[in-house]
Amino acid sequence: MNVKAFFLSHKKLHIWLLADLALLFLFPLVRRRRSWMNALNDRFTGPLRRALGRLSYRTEVSVMEVLWVLLVLAAAVYLIWSIRAAVRAGRGHRARRVYAAALGAVCAGLSVWALFCLLWGVNHWTDGFQDRSGIYAQPVALEDLRAVTELFARRAAETADAVERDENGLFAVPREEILADSVHVYDGLTEDFPFLAFDDPGVKAMRFSRLMSALDFTGVYSSYTGESNVNVDSPACFLPATIAHELGHQRGFASEQECNFLSVLASTTCGNPAYVYSGWLIGYVYLGNALYPQDPDAYWAIRELVPETVRADLRFNNAYWAQFQNTPAQQVSNKLYDGMLKSFGDQRGIQSYGMVVDLLVAYYA
Repeated sequence: MNVKAFFLSHKKLHIWLLADLALLFLFPLVRRRRSWMNALNDRFTGPLRRALGRLSYRTEVSVMEVLWVLLVLAAAVYLIWSIRAAVRAGRGHRARRVYAAALGAVCAGLSVWALFCLLWGVNHWTDGFQDRSGIYAQPVALEDLRAVTELFARRAAETADAVERDENGLFAVPREEILADSVHVYDGLTEDFPFLAFDDPGVKAMRFSRLMSALDFTGVYSSYTGESNVNVDSPACFLPATIAHELGHQRGFASEQECNFLSVLASTTCGNPAYVYSGWLIGYVYLGNALYPQDPDAYWAIRELVPETVRADLRFNNAYWAQFQNTPAQQVSNKLYDGMLKSFGDQRGIQSYGMVVDLLVAYYA
């Protein structure tokens, strides 16, 4: 069979494949043109995501989660159907049937990825929070890192008793209450940063939150549905900060480091005690993790400033995540996510989360 006959034998699938490959080839060529990416996001993909979000938020159920379940079921049905079709095909047609089934699956996967590049990949190449605010991550001096880490330790200590706690002294603000208050998290920032103004629809609790923990995720923003989704199985003391992080993504900021910074800034300025404490606490964790390798003595001296309530929350959080540490599911998930971030130009990958320290020190020092 010559090339033309081979192409025509599965013409529609081959055209589909070529269209996918063309789009995925074009994206890396144009993504470095910042003005083009800004225009595309401002005029098309941003409004499209918001429109999808308005539809998705008509229900409290995570549409993203439903779509994932349907995708898994559809993949299973497609696999079974393809195997049966190949078995039933005669010897002369079996190879063609297998090829068509495999090509169809590849085309579908590439289309999903191409759509993701359009809906969200573009935002990795648009103006970020640093560009729009003028607050830039800078090289961190050790004395500044010590000072800001101490500031966050003291703030976490001061706000720890303002939140509801259980009989063991652990953070016990109801998750439902935290989720309900999510629509006001950024209210304290819009005056200083008007570009953060957004009609927040809130966040959605994931039914498969335990699975998210196994995959090492506390939250996820879905560009396909315009939803912010959070893990409600993990310790609640960090849930407010996670919510603020995902709502940063909802505003169109793709950078994980910038959304971690926004999480701290929004949480600590919103006026809600649960969010305020969570913001200072997660900031203290980021800064402490950066300080310890450079100056262990200063780290332990600053840790003495935090009361037992804060330490109890941190111990509980560490114990929770320890059960998922270094599992095959976590390792695969981290590797895939790291690869995805790097494919969009973030050479640090998942390590980019550590750069939030540079922003925190630049802002608070």
